[in-house]
Amino acid sequence: MRPAAVHNQVMIKGLLLQGVQSTVRELTNEFDEIPPARRKILSDLTDFITRTVSVGNPVYLNFICTHNSRRSHLSQLWAQTAAHYYGIANVFCFSGGTEATAFNPRAVKAMRDAGFSIVLSKGGDNPTYDVKFSDTAPTVTAFSKRYDDPFNQSPGFAAVMTCSHADEHCPIVLGATERIALTYADPKDFDGTELEGVKYGERVREIGREILFAFSRVGG
Repeated sequence: MRPAAVHNQVMIKGLLLQGVQSTVRELTNEFDEIPPARRKILSDLTDFITRTVSVGNPVYLNFICTHNSRRSHLSQLWAQTAAHYYGIANVFCFSGGTEATAFNPRAVKAMRDAGFSIVLSKGGDNPTYDVKFSDTAPTVTAFSKRYDDPFNQSPGFAAVMTCSHADEHCPIVLGATERIALTYADPKDFDGTELEGVKYGERVREIGREILFAFSRVGG
């Protein structure tokens, strides 16, 4: 069953956790760095949210990557943060993969470095984390799962493909009313190298910058 905190989501626009607020302030000042080609792709996400909100329906976003271990989690958490930051109510963000593995600890660390509170709530090969970005928003439950896991079931969702492999090898996402290819380079390529921390940090910031930009245009 989906936790009550996710079902009964109340979005109260206000301050984020101090570390997240600082990161968001930096990223929103970097919108000019987003190339025109990326802005065009991001407009698809903005348009879906705007259309859905305009008819009074809740917005369901499912961020999908092959293993649901890095980019899909980063995107989900930033999207939920952006909805709160811009005061867009009834936005419900999920993530999944074409297979389940685990929320990669390197990605967890990178999000903590960006100011998110991420607490292990259940251990094992596929641990579960409680994630907070604000004291006035529900906690997000994060763990690796398939995109069609019962935890993610929601009507009329947009499938946001965050990696090219999943986009190419998952031609049909059952239940999705819209599909958006918003792909990112995999920081996994730098695992175990001296650039590991830098590249994970770069991906967190890139995804955060673009997701915040997309939400900032909703209704505009």
